Amino acid sequence: MKRAVAVLGATALAVALVAVPSAALAADASYRSLSTATNPDWMRGLPDSRSLAALSIPGTHETMSIHGGAWTQTQEDFGDSGGTLTAQLAAGIRMIDIRARVNSGNTFTIHHGASYQNANFDDVLTKLGDFLAAHPGETVVVRLKQECTGEIGSCTDVSGQSSFVDIFDAYVGKRPNLWWSPSVSRSSAAAMPALGAVRGKVVLAVMNGARGGRYANYGLAQFDGWNDGNSTYVQDNYNVPNVNAIATKRDQVRRFLDATSAGDPTKMYVNFASGSSVFAQPQQVAGGALGVQGVDPFLLIYLNEGPEVHAPVVRTGVLMLDFPGGGLINKVVSLN
Repeated sequence: MKRAVAVLGATALAVALVAVPSAALAADASYRSLSTATNPDWMRGLPDSRSLAALSIPGTHETMSIHGGAWTQTQEDFGDSGGTLTAQLAAGIRMIDIRARVNSGNTFTIHHGASYQNANFDDVLTKLGDFLAAHPGETVVVRLKQECTGEIGSCTDVSGQSSFVDIFDAYVGKRPNLWWSPSVSRSSAAAMPALGAVRGKVVLAVMNGARGGRYANYGLAQFDGWNDGNSTYVQDNYNVPNVNAIATKRDQVRRFLDATSAGDPTKMYVNFASGSSVFAQPQQVAGGALGVQGVDPFLLIYLNEGPEVHAPVVRTGVLMLDFPGGGLINKVVSLN
């Protein structure tokens, strides 16, 4: 009982702390203005020989999360059933983060924690297929994660179904031409491809379990250590304890961005700009709150600064963003 009271008290305090004026979270070029970017074919003019790892790629964290309230929503709402994904792809997003629940009929539904996002995995694959058919010079990289842990605040997978990997394999079998096949093999991980090999295809970067860890050898070999949080090529310090800690998150993103820019161009670096906690909503970490600069505006400023301020960023790797603005997406794309 005391624990329940403490949780309720913390939640009430969080509500009080985050009741900030809407002007503090106003849209700008870096934040909540995704539709101002139009980059449906930005990969088309790049050389076929360019390694996918060498690119600067805008991505989204919890790509489909548009329902569930301020502590759950991570992206602007452009419609259910994959409409939000379509808008992101048209803006230039090329890496997506999909969280799936095992549902009846051996299917996946899209969740963020306990909140169903009014979309199913078939919606995701249909929107990806439609986009790539219309824009065959592009590729889309996917991180797939089993979402449900069965714990409070999470979802619970439907019992009596096939395993997560068996269900995934069935989806691949229905649309084999959609995927870059070396990345969806359970038995052997894939080497980093050149862009020419994956145009018009979906590349699976990694498949993660509900409590971290990697499923079998799905995805790219370099991500064999991608667990829950940070690994050699992934920065995902997702716990931002409070609004004041956004400054720490900004610095974590900056340090990894600098390491990416100076790092091995044959390796893909994935930098999560997202974060949250009971005292810091995703929108606040992204856009800022209570006079604290958010990660998105910081990134746009940092990427635009010249060599007189710091070493210029020549490659961002993949930036996984919450509520990205059109100006920030355009800036990342421009570095290619």
